[in-house]
Amino acid sequence: MRLTKLEHAALAIEDSGDKLYIDPGKFTTPITESAGTVAVVVTHKHDDHWTPEQLTRIAEANPEVRFFGPAGVAAAAADFPVETVEAGDTVEVGPFRLRFFGGRHAVIHPSIPVIDNLGVLVNDALYYGGDSFTVPGVPVDVLAAPAGAPWMKISEAMDYVVEVAPRRAFPTHEMVLSRAGKALSNARLAWATEQGGGEYLPLEPGDTLDF
Repeated sequence: MRLTKLEHAALAIEDSGDKLYIDPGKFTTPITESAGTVAVVVTHKHDDHWTPEQLTRIAEANPEVRFFGPAGVAAAAADFPVETVEAGDTVEVGPFRLRFFGGRHAVIHPSIPVIDNLGVLVNDALYYGGDSFTVPGVPVDVLAAPAGAPWMKISEAMDYVVEVAPRRAFPTHEMVLSRAGKALSNARLAWATEQGGGEYLPLEPGDTLDF
């Protein structure tokens, strides 16, 4: 399988010509070359993780594509046939096995309601928690580690990476950071990954990783 990191929180995974997208939102360059997409996972309803325009482009190019997300996504994206999933569910679509974890978004502030959020484990190898620090409790080959967001401190992300102890990790959710901020987060997340003997890869949008 090949992972391609896109801008902000979006990922593309390809296996034998089939594609899976995760969280194509408003900070991600419009996805226009999506032929072969069998599934899209949206971890939660915030628009930096999905937009109607992104889902429409993918659906128009792939009429049989399946969309997955928690109940909050199904309600927010009611114009799309979102299949509701919950923590503990497993779905197989094309070459992809999707296992879902968690259930709630990290707290931004007590004044802001906490919404649905699911982490997803792809083919028992790649784990992406969405906007949460949910630890899947299983071995993780590749971890998408949050680098910067209104809902986190870098110390929380570091503790999360240490607890997951992935074999490899790379940054996600970093469009809110300056170049200096990304360098700082990369250094801290690299340290955290190395505590479990893993390797940190400071991927930039467009970079790929085979796993």
